[in-house]
Amino acid sequence: MSLPPSFLDELRARTRVSAVVGTDVKLIRAGKEFKACCPFHDEKTPSFYVNDQKGFYHCFGCGAHGDAISYLVDGRGMGFMDAVKELAGKAGMDVPAPDPRAKERAEKRAGLVDVTEAAADWFEEQLSGIEGGAARSYLEKRGLDARTIKKFRLGLAPDDRGKLKRALDRFGVPKLVESGMLIDPEDPTREPYDRFRGRLMIPIRDPRGRVIAFGGRILGDGEPKYLNSPETPLFDKGRQLYNLDLAQAAARKADRIIVVEGYMDVIGLDRAGIGEAVAPLGTALTEDQLRLLWRLSPSPILCFDGDAAGQRAAIRAAERALPQLGPEQSLSFVELPQGQDPDDIVRDGGPDAFNRLLEEPEPLAARLWRHEAGAGPLDTPEQRAGLKQRLLDHSRSIQNPSLSQLYREDWLARFDALTGRQRSSGGGWTQRKGRWVPPSPPVGDAARSLSQIGVDAPTIEALLYGYARFPARLAHDGELLARLPMPDRRLAGLREKLLDAAFSAESLDKGDGLPILANEGADSPSRPVMGFSFTRPGSDPETAERDLAATLDAILASAEIETALEAATKRLEQELSDEAYAEQQRLHRLRDENRERLAALASVE
Repeated sequence: MSLPPSFLDELRARTRVSAVVGTDVKLIRAGKEFKACCPFHDEKTPSFYVNDQKGFYHCFGCGAHGDAISYLVDGRGMGFMDAVKELAGKAGMDVPAPDPRAKERAEKRAGLVDVTEAAADWFEEQLSGIEGGAARSYLEKRGLDARTIKKFRLGLAPDDRGKLKRALDRFGVPKLVESGMLIDPEDPTREPYDRFRGRLMIPIRDPRGRVIAFGGRILGDGEPKYLNSPETPLFDKGRQLYNLDLAQAAARKADRIIVVEGYMDVIGLDRAGIGEAVAPLGTALTEDQLRLLWRLSPSPILCFDGDAAGQRAAIRAAERALPQLGPEQSLSFVELPQGQDPDDIVRDGGPDAFNRLLEEPEPLAARLWRHEAGAGPLDTPEQRAGLKQRLLDHSRSIQNPSLSQLYREDWLARFDALTGRQRSSGGGWTQRKGRWVPPSPPVGDAARSLSQIGVDAPTIEALLYGYARFPARLAHDGELLARLPMPDRRLAGLREKLLDAAFSAESLDKGDGLPILANEGADSPSRPVMGFSFTRPGSDPETAERDLAATLDAILASAEIETALEAATKRLEQELSDEAYAEQQRLHRLRDENRERLAALASVE
């Protein structure tokens, strides 16, 4: 049953979490909160807190976190609707009448679960029967004992086109097809037949532990090596994680969640006592899967194989995570030795060998930097410009403005160190007699006039006006602003006064820059006519600050692109090769895109 979000929000607002949790554990008042020993794991010192004002509970020991509804679901094992009905009754609220279509869909899914559960039982029977000898030998070679086989409900699909169909004929062909157990050929003269044949069967369960689909590993030669159930009303592979139902409790206890590549990696780690592992289902991690992981840990550990395919999967996951990153929502990475998977490591060295690899996972920022910096040579200005542009593009994709800026600064510092342009320990500034002055700008940037890069004086004045309105940004952008060539002495003087005031003051609140400049005797920039968000009164401060940094970035990028384009054109004149021509055209496109970006920033409605 689907409930309106407004109903659930009101239910949570009317429910005190302490009243729900307090029936199971003894809560002790601690300021505005309550504390107790956690009901989700054994502990002697209280680390479990309940905050009624914020409407949640949180354990700093095992990471358990949720509201009143999730406490009844996770803590007491109630179904979601049962938990909602219990809380609604106590809050004097009526649960909305069910949508007939939603009820119909729920009934259909329940009927299909009966099919997949029956199929799992039948596959288990086949594994222990006469035809299961080869599959049992394979599992024995993998070191899986009877307890592990039973825990994960491993089974066998016999190499027969109709054996499952006949065994489950009580459900009827339409349900067997809809659940993904049969293939219905397009040719109407042919009968539906078993999808899985001659494969070791691995049930895929939902978070409630119900079998909803299967993965099948071929026994012997053949392709594909692994075959998954198709998308069905029960199974959306982008919204499920293998073993999530069993890994949740283990993850809270271990205070980590590990993502590995495949079913057998998860099973092998569990056999070694590491139960907090999950796996995506044959695809790169999706946004929905990332959200599932972040419920269990602020920084899930991605532990993929060291081969090219494993590293591509890691980078795709990192790029997909960027827009959703937050102060306590990231990823970390462990790269396995070449040619080894998690199961190899625990079989050779036991769980300690695997845990040692996880002791110092690589942060997301460092992993993406290593990937981009190692993507190709950096011998030419064009190649270095390409690296810098990729890093800036990654930072822009982060929706959290503060985090986006911090990633940008981290990557630019690494870029400067790599290319020989070291920043000073004071953030690129030198203090002399209580005043801050910029370093000498790089020759290439300073020598290039604004007219050459398609930026005019009004744009620069708008930029300075924006930093006068939001001077706190200068703590992040001051060094970059100092590199920017100025069209005349007046604007150069304004920039120097603004930077000097910003770095001399103990604190600068939003909008303080204009009066400070006036007090210093400088000509304050007048409010530009151009439509940047950071020049418009009443604009959203967060948006304005983000656009301000993006505008400075676009102007500086213009200079670097022009430098690279000039070098590429000279190379083309000397070489007259397809490669040189392609690079020149790429930079032309990059210049056009950057100019369009700057124009879009300057035309905010």
